[in-house]
Amino acid sequence: MPRRFVNQLADGESVDQVFLASEKQLRTNRNGNYYLQLRLSDKTGSVTSMLWNANEKHYESFNNGDYVHVKGTSQVYNGGMQVLAKEVSKSNDDSIDEEDFVTLAEASIDKMVARASELLRGMSNVHLQNLAECFLLSEDLMAGLRAAPAGIKNHHAYHGGLLEHVLSLMEVAALVGPHYEGVDVDVLLMGAFIHDIGKIRELTYSPDLGYSDSGQLLGHLVQGVSILDQMIGETEKQSGETFPEDLANHLRHMIVSHHGSYEFGSPKLPMTLEAITLHQLDNLDAKLNSVKQLIEEDVNKDSSWTVYNPAMGRKFFKG
Repeated sequence: MPRRFVNQLADGESVDQVFLASEKQLRTNRNGNYYLQLRLSDKTGSVTSMLWNANEKHYESFNNGDYVHVKGTSQVYNGGMQVLAKEVSKSNDDSIDEEDFVTLAEASIDKMVARASELLRGMSNVHLQNLAECFLLSEDLMAGLRAAPAGIKNHHAYHGGLLEHVLSLMEVAALVGPHYEGVDVDVLLMGAFIHDIGKIRELTYSPDLGYSDSGQLLGHLVQGVSILDQMIGETEKQSGETFPEDLANHLRHMIVSHHGSYEFGSPKLPMTLEAITLHQLDNLDAKLNSVKQLIEEDVNKDSSWTVYNPAMGRKFFKG
């Protein structure tokens, strides 16, 4: 029987296949009875699943990041798809094709790393060139950038999603920056590269997606500045020159202000041309990726419109 991917599931469809499990929780309903809630995913997306009348034995039978065999029924609820499970068990199927669960192949990630490196090494500012080289030569940081998602549920929420998001911003920055007089394209490019670097420590992604303890306590803005300062120290060590403090502060400012408003977690509002540009491009890339995903995963298969999305306050036209 051919696999039905998450974005292909229809209302009332029988489900009997393997998914990647994450975010499992043993919860209680209004009557105090336990049920198991978890996230099921494949390369096309993810869906919430509930197993009613569950117990601790069900909860302990598999771990986040395991492949699980699920039998049940798909159902549209509150405008989204979910799976009402009758059975959930750890899969021992040796025939699982891991490509069914990988959004970005290694070859694609290699190409993205190569392109990001090309853009960074094309900068003319020698201090930023040296800083970029320290990032690119850090096996730990680059391994994290290759593997991390940009988010858990919103945009680019898959392994390699952070790199895809970062490179997308860099490509647009290289196009937009020269159009506006006064914008330092090198600073904008470097800011695009490092703006979310803290997510490699904020998030967990081996194999399932989640938040680290330090991520919950500090968040990726604080951790991003910490990583930047670490790399500036390494740059000074390798080059034997002091990294300009005004340039360092400019980069720190771009990290802490790129969310754009206090409401969305920025401790500072964007106050430079480059920080303003970075915020707008970051918001554009994240929003377009989120809407594209909403359209692809929409449960209204026969409609030209998606269901109403509460987070964005509207429906979207699919054409």
